[in-house]
Amino acid sequence: MATTTVNISFQESLLVDIDKIAKVESRSRSELLREAARLYIDRKRRWGRIFAYGKTVVARGKLTEADVASEVQAYRQQKA
Repeated sequence: MATTTVNISFQESLLVDIDKIAKVESRSRSELLREAARLYIDRKRRWGRIFAYGKTVVARGKLTEADVASEVQAYRQQKA
């Protein structure tokens, strides 16, 4: 797999935190940032699929905003 080098600017405090975590995990700064980017992209894709599914359900007329609020409330009560 080909790689490309990029330059990224960070606030000094963030870079210090990145380096601390990389050191604790015995990996390079680049490895840590690559994983962080992969996780972010994966999370964005998953949320995209969730919202797309929600729009499909709403478009079919099977779910209202009140239904969603009711389900969220029921879930929270069950977890409490």
